[in-house]
This record gives sequence, C-alpha cells and structure tokens, in this order.
Amino acid sequence: MTTQQPYPRSRPAAMSLAGLVRTATVEIIPLKGADAQIQAAPADATVTVTCSPKFGLARTLEYCAIATRSNRRVVPHLAARMVENRAALREFVARITDLGVTDLYVIGGDGDRPVGIYSEASQVLEDLRGLDHGLTRLGVGCYPEGHPTVDDDRLWESLARKQKLATYMVSQLCFDARALEDWLLQARGRGITLPLRVGVAGPLKVAKLAELSLRIGVGQSLRYLSKQHGLVGNVLLGRTYDPEPFVDAVGKIGSADGSGIEGLHVFSFNQVAQYAAWRAAAVPPTAGGQVS
Repeated sequence: MTTQQPYPRSRPAAMSLAGLVRTATVEIIPLKGADAQIQAAPADATVTVTCSPKFGLARTLEYCAIATRSNRRVVPHLAARMVENRAALREFVARITDLGVTDLYVIGGDGDRPVGIYSEASQVLEDLRGLDHGLTRLGVGCYPEGHPTVDDDRLWESLARKQKLATYMVSQLCFDARALEDWLLQARGRGITLPLRVGVAGPLKVAKLAELSLRIGVGQSLRYLSKQHGLVGNVLLGRTYDPEPFVDAVGKIGSADGSGIEGLHVFSFNQVAQYAAWRAAAVPPTAGGQVS
C-alpha cells in the first residue's frame, strides 16, 4: 500500500494565481467513462471523487481505485445519508485506506431519506473518531451563500459541531468574492478556525454553468455573476466562464492575516480537459520545464 503525500500548502503571503491553481483539488463526478476525466487531470493534481445517491458508494470506490492506479492523489467524498451502519462505514474506510488514501471529505448528502443510521456529516465524524482508520485529514462542507433547504442558524450550529471533528472545510461553489469574504469574516468571528478550500467553477460554457448553478442552489452568486459580468450576453455568445478574476480575488482575501484560506476546490463538472488547459496557462513552467 502506498501512502499519499500531504498537500503542498500555500502560505498567506503566497496567494498568487499560479500558487492557488497549482495546489487546487479538482472534483470529478463518477459518471460512466469518468476514467477518461481522471486521465485528463494533470499528473500532479489532487482529484476528488463525489458520492451521490444516483451512483452509490461502490461507484465512488471504483473511481478512487482508478485514480490511485493512475498515480493521482485522491480524496473520496462520503455522503452520510448513503452509509447504512457502522459496519458499512468501517468497510468504506478500510477500502480507501487500502488504496493509500489519507484524506476523506464527509458531507451530509443529497438523498431525500437516509439509507441507514446517519443523516448528517457530524454523525459519521463522531463514529470515525472511534475507528483506527489512519486518515490524517477530514474535510467538511460549508455554505457561504446559504443552503437551499437549511437555514443559516442551523448551518452555523452544524459547522461548529463538525469543526471539533474535522481538519478543514470546503465551500460550496461561489462566484462573488465579496460575499465569500464577508462570510469568512463572520465565520472567524464565530470561532470557526478550520482552514478553507474555496469552491470555484472550472472553465465551462456559461449556459451550462448557469443551469448547474441554479440546480445546486447558488442562485444568489449567479445573480452577482449576471450583474457584474454580463451573463446573458455571454450565454447568447456561447462563451466559456473564466475563473481567473474570482481566483485573483480569492488570492487577495487569502493574503490577509487570519483568513485561513488553504487553497481552491475546483468544480470541474467533468470538463477536466478544459480545466487542465486553463491550469497549464495559469501555472507557468520553470526553466527546467517543471511546474513551479
């Protein structure tokens, strides 16, 4: 069994576009044929494999195995509502640690009804604490622009509970850097100290991005994008969303003392080749031809 290496960490003073993009995680949905998406990811990139009611835990494990066989560092997602019981949790963790995985991202999940005893991420995290699992990083979700079905008070209460059991947090998809900064200031004021990986959309046709953003509940941020960047015109012209202005803004926020921004989490929507091309343009090679 091989052990995955830890993330390269970006310090607050080094929140450049190249540094943020180079250390980003890139999310892959385990649709049929997603092995091609994994192969399209840069060789040094960390890929995350989602977990949804439609595909089940087995599909997540299948593509995590494919990613590790291709020498990619991989972070599985685990949806609490898809785990039947503690035995199933132990089995999932054993499977990923056998692959050399040391980082797990735990979410509540989108299923309408839990398949078993878990309904939220904090319950899974509590039971993980009692396992000799070998995981060194545990991530949880956070929602700077709110959740379509959960009110803000419950979101803050949940994040405070999860903080005691996790090592970092990942935000929902966001386009509005000011909203992100305001939320982060509020989080730090509430005693939330977890390092943050900021959710950002990868390059994608604007029309498709708008459709997907509404579906996952980030309409407020989408309205900002529409107002500030002429979303309707870009849709009509068939243009592709460019993440660079938002990432630049994240870099400025991340350079502030106490921001606790660790890096980016890129929602690729399985457009990994486009992400890889954008990444290559954003991360210049050194004189020796290696990524700096």
